[in-house]
Order: sequence, then structure tokens, then C-alpha cells
Amino acid sequence: MFESLTASLSSALNSLRGRGRLSEANMREGLAAVRTALLEADVAYEVADAFLSRVAADAVGARVLESLDPAQQLVGIVHRELVALMGPVDHSLHLEAGRTTVLMLCGLQGSGKTTSCAKLARRIKDQGRGVMLVAADLQRPAAIEQLAVLGRQLDVPVHLPEGGTDPVAVCNAGVARARREGASVVILDTAGRLAIDAELMRELATIDRSVGPDQVYLVVDAMTGQDAVRSAKAFNDALEIDGVIMTKLDGDARGGAALSVKSVTGVPIKFIGTGEQIEALEDFHPERLAGRILGMGDVLSLVEEAQRKFDQDEMQRQEERLKAGEFTLEDFKKMLTQTRRLGPLGKVLGMIPGMGGMQEMLGGTDLDKDMNRLFGIIDAMTPAERRDPSRLVDQSRRRRIAAGAGVEAHEVGDLVKQFDGMSAMMKGMAGLGMRERMQHVQRLQSQLTNPAARLAKPKGDTGKRLTADERRKLKKQREKEERRRRRQGRD
Repeated sequence: MFESLTASLSSALNSLRGRGRLSEANMREGLAAVRTALLEADVAYEVADAFLSRVAADAVGARVLESLDPAQQLVGIVHRELVALMGPVDHSLHLEAGRTTVLMLCGLQGSGKTTSCAKLARRIKDQGRGVMLVAADLQRPAAIEQLAVLGRQLDVPVHLPEGGTDPVAVCNAGVARARREGASVVILDTAGRLAIDAELMRELATIDRSVGPDQVYLVVDAMTGQDAVRSAKAFNDALEIDGVIMTKLDGDARGGAALSVKSVTGVPIKFIGTGEQIEALEDFHPERLAGRILGMGDVLSLVEEAQRKFDQDEMQRQEERLKAGEFTLEDFKKMLTQTRRLGPLGKVLGMIPGMGGMQEMLGGTDLDKDMNRLFGIIDAMTPAERRDPSRLVDQSRRRRIAAGAGVEAHEVGDLVKQFDGMSAMMKGMAGLGMRERMQHVQRLQSQLTNPAARLAKPKGDTGKRLTADERRKLKKQREKEERRRRRQGRD
């Protein structure tokens, strides 16, 4: 979602690098570019102005202008103010033992409100607590059926209206049933509208007064930009909401709503929806999002997601093989398959420090499509070729593998060359901690930014430059040795 904002902010801040000590004039010029980047990302005008005023108060002071690395210090100030703009955030649902906690969700149609009810129910159930859903969106029969289906998927009871037409009565009946059945939490899926209107607000205010929910959460669609912020303000004026659940943060919206909603409403984003799957609900961490926006990555979220989604037994087996000095193309394929569980590769790159610019460098490259081509090449090899491609995959075999995978022969050769470098790097990462592994990853980035180098195994230093005759003789000698190895292999 934040690719455009990240690129614009990086360009604005990078323009200040390499100037030595900055003057007040070029510092303000850089901040003007930051303001443009925020407005283009659909950040509210008044929010952008207030944000820049706070940054300028720190950035134009003598403390920064006299710094040895003022551009880097400016990045730190922008990061700190971004965190303050979106936080602080209380992730607790404030559940109390011995009583039923009532959570009320509201929002416009199409915001993902009903799905968010199910996501929140799954989160609570995973904590070992009983939860019940109440279908009180009587304006939309499809929402009632949708909640019933989601409840069956989660094995969570759903209180249905059973022909009732009064949403207040449905909510009260659902809460009473949850208390009778001993549920720890009951979640109310209230009515939505295509747009905010007086009737909707009256209905929600009546439910709020009659049921007395412990927490009221507003679900907003990040794709709607400033409309999401205006909706949040209107709902908060009517209900005094306790937090915002922002959905579709995995989409291609410009991200201004995420930066604006806390400043405009005074209510922080509590959770974010990052996909359509039931498990795609995450705590909102302003400091992590600010790091991603500024191209600093988000290692903590990446590690947490990997721990949830990776096959830990398979990871342990791979670690043991690496320690033993073993890494084959089959291991390479398994590693990439695990990485795919984290989501699109572009998203993963953006969460690794120093790799944010990689997406821009790759342009419109379809990374996932390229990965499928790699899988096709690996699958077209024999088990022996996957174990030792550098030695076994000669020109004849390259043609055969290319035909089987539906690719060009040179792509097979490119994979083998890249695998040589990758194999050495992966074996070197065995047993290292997270910091050392990140250093390896950043070294990989520097190789990828050199199109001629790619992941090819680095050449050894001969100490002198060979003449043309010496290179020809060396090539003939290598070919002779290769023919001898093939004969020995056939024997």
C-alpha cells in the first residue's frame, strides 16, 4: 500500500544527502518535498501541515544543522513524528475474567465489518476464551448468512435474528444468550449503510445506550482514502469509539487514511486487516509502519509472521543440513516455498532493512511469476542434477531441462550460476543470529543491484590480468578436464 509514499519520501530525504552540513534553506526545501509526498499519499491537508510544522521545529534547529550527518538525523525526526502521528496504541481488548465482555463493531457497507467480526472472534478463541457472534446487521440479509458461514468455519456460535426486525432487541437477546452460555466475549455485528445517514447513527446510538458495550470499534476501508477519515470522525462524534480496525491495508491505496485517522479523530488504529483470510488480522504497530514507510524495513513483523506460517520442523531440518555443508536446488526450492507463505515477494522485500529500494529497482517485474519459472526449471532436473547442478548440468542437459521447463537454455545456465553464489551464502548463514543474517541479506542486495554480477560465485583473485592467449589456453585446459571427468563418470 505504501510503495508510492515510501518512494516519494525516500526521494525527498535522499536529496539532502551528500550536502555536508545543511543550511536552513535547503532543509526547508527538503521538508517541502516531504509535504508534497504526504499530500500525494492522500494525507489530510491539515494533518500534513501540522506534521511538517513539528518536524521543522526540530529539523531547522541548530542541533540538526550543526550535526555531522544532518540528513540521517532528519530521517530520525520524521520517523519519530510519524510514530507520534499514529500512536500510541493500546492493543488490549480489556477482557475481564468472570464476566461477559461486549464488543460492538460498526462501519459502512463494504468496509469488511462482518469479516472483521469473524477475524476478531478467531483471535479471541485462539486465546482460549469462549466467544459468540451476534448477527445484528438486519439491513443486509447476506451479512447474516455470511456471519453464519464464518461462524461454522470457526466453530463459534452465532446468534441469528430468527425473523426479528429490531436490531436493538437482537443485540440484547444475543448478549443475554452469551451470558447464559458462559461466553467470555460477545461480538455485535451492527448495521451498515452505503453512506453515513441520520437513521444509521440513531440506530447505533440506541444499541450503544441499551446494550452498553465495553468497547466500540469502527471498521474502515483504507482504500477509500479521506472518506475513511471523515467516516471515522462522524462515527466517533456519535458513539465515542474506542479504536479503529483498518482493513485492506494489503491493497494499492495510497495510505493517507492510516496516517490521518488518529490525528483527526483522536482515536488510534487498533488492528489492521492484511488480507481476506480469517487469520489476516494484526496488531497495529505505529513504529513498525513508520519504519516501512521510510524504507527501514520491519524485521519484527517479518519474524513474527515467519514463526506463525513457516513449517518449523522443516526449518530445523534445513538448518541442520546447512550446518553439515549441504544445500541443493531442492533445498533452495523448499526455502522459496516457505517464503511464499509470507505473502507476495514485493511485500517481503519491503520488510527487510535496506531492501525497500529493491522493488523500485525491479520495476514491473513479476517476482512470483519468475519464481514459478525457477520451480519449473528445478522440477525438470533429475535428483542428481538438483544435488550437484554445477558439475552435472552441461550444455546438452541444459537444452533438455529447458525443453522440459518451457524456458530458454540460457535461463537454466543463469539459475546454475546464481545457485553457486546462493549456496555459498546460505552455508555461511548456518548458525548465525538475526543481525548477522540481515548483514548477509544486505550483501545479497548489493549483488542484485549489479546486473552483471547477480548471484554468480565470485571469481578468485589471480593477482594479474591474463592475456588473450593465456585465457584461451586456460579455457582449453578446463574443457579437457571436463571431458575427462565425463568419461570417468560414464565408466
